Amino acid sequence: MRRGMPPSATDLSYLEKKVLLALGKRLKASPEEIRTAGKFRELVEVMNAASWLQAKGLVTMKERIAHSYRLTKPDVARRPLPERKALKAAMKAGGRIAVPRLKAACKFDESELAVALGWLRRKGWAEVTRGPEGSFVVVAPAGRAAAASKSPDELLLARLSKGELPEEAIDPHVVRELKSRRELVKERESVQREIALTAAGQKVLAAGIELKEEVAQPTTDLLQSGGWRDVDFRRYDTKAFAPLIHPGKRHVLSAYIEKVRRIFLSMGFTEIEGDFVLPAFWNFDALFQPQDHPARDELDTFYLSKPATMPLPDADLVRRVANVHETGGATGSTGWQYKWDRKEAERAVLRSHTTPITLRWLAEHPEPPQKAFVVGRVFRPDAVDWTHLPEFHQIEGVVMEDGANLAQLIGIIEEFYRRLGFTRAKFRPGYFPYTEPSMEPEVQRPDGRWMELGGSGIFRPEVTEPLGLKAPVLAWGLGLERVIMAVEGITDIRQLYLSDLDWLRDHRAIL
Repeated sequence: MRRGMPPSATDLSYLEKKVLLALGKRLKASPEEIRTAGKFRELVEVMNAASWLQAKGLVTMKERIAHSYRLTKPDVARRPLPERKALKAAMKAGGRIAVPRLKAACKFDESELAVALGWLRRKGWAEVTRGPEGSFVVVAPAGRAAAASKSPDELLLARLSKGELPEEAIDPHVVRELKSRRELVKERESVQREIALTAAGQKVLAAGIELKEEVAQPTTDLLQSGGWRDVDFRRYDTKAFAPLIHPGKRHVLSAYIEKVRRIFLSMGFTEIEGDFVLPAFWNFDALFQPQDHPARDELDTFYLSKPATMPLPDADLVRRVANVHETGGATGSTGWQYKWDRKEAERAVLRSHTTPITLRWLAEHPEPPQKAFVVGRVFRPDAVDWTHLPEFHQIEGVVMEDGANLAQLIGIIEEFYRRLGFTRAKFRPGYFPYTEPSMEPEVQRPDGRWMELGGSGIFRPEVTEPLGLKAPVLAWGLGLERVIMAVEGITDIRQLYLSDLDWLRDHRAIL
């Protein structure tokens, strides 16, 4: 079919022709009617062919929401309505009956009695009078007339007992009243579709359609048997619409974790892992973080109740760390000048950063040179907003070697960011209890703005000396989610965890 030209029968597939022929002179029909008239095997064949015909301008498809109603339970229609029972009891008593007597005669509980009295008044069947002798139900003329015949809602319940009814077959006022009552009727919504021929479709149909079996390519059997003479070969349309195929790929967050891993490994680092739950000793004390530091407050750290405490490493290491806190030990520092509390160090915490993982690994591998990294989850009781989550990922790296210095640290971080795709990075002075000097790296986002991504520095002697580390240690920790936000131009960190399927499908594969 040439661009701009109306389609002809030769441009149509076998199923498209069947749909047009099934529509015939009726001009419009439901997919189910077309399936029956055209003897289609599956309804999906009708819908697929109709979609192609609609794209070619030969048919239109309309949808509407249809409502139908059915009983909630089969026995609903067999049970008299509360007001009907009350009317019978009142008529039996001569048209006037005391409310307590009515309740006993009908075996109502309080809620059923209230429903019966309410609907008696609403339907005009009776009035409830109150006087010195108590409350009485008095049957009205409309109630006497209704005693010999069924009300519209009762008639509708009887009809529904025979099967579901569409909204067109029901008085909307009556069904609205029944819906206001509990557990009588259920409403069901369904999509009703109508396929109709357009003027162009009628023209193609009027020109005549020869229906032959259609095949996409010849087979050995067709060629040998001569059956190819009796079939139509489908024309190949290079301009035809084809659905977009979304290949399977990693989640964006998982893909960036893998990318970060490849960058570190290509730079000669060793990947390490560690536990989520640690004693406060490794999370804070070994990093020369004082025991009264605000970060150790329960508003900033997740402490566990089971287990509430965890064992500390060997006594000699614990003693050296305690000495550094109290007096500075052999580092030349004066320490924090307080009495170190072992019980505080034993408290079990969810790790609030990944630095204790790299520090513990260095304690187990004290001989330089060493280069290690970890990409892992950390936990902090932060309020959720566009830049904070209580659980997120941190990228942590350490380099221990003789002569390591600040210029080397800047070079490593700049190279890491360059391989991530950032062209510009800068560093400003910062403060952390366990590094000196300290820096906060920033990178330039695609929109030109600068974004701070973490902290870095050289471990203080108060950190390295108790662990027996003799060479300088370069260390840095970066927020992975913030890195992704900077690369992707995302303005809300929560987008990475909301499972927006359209965004995930359309996102390019991360290499």
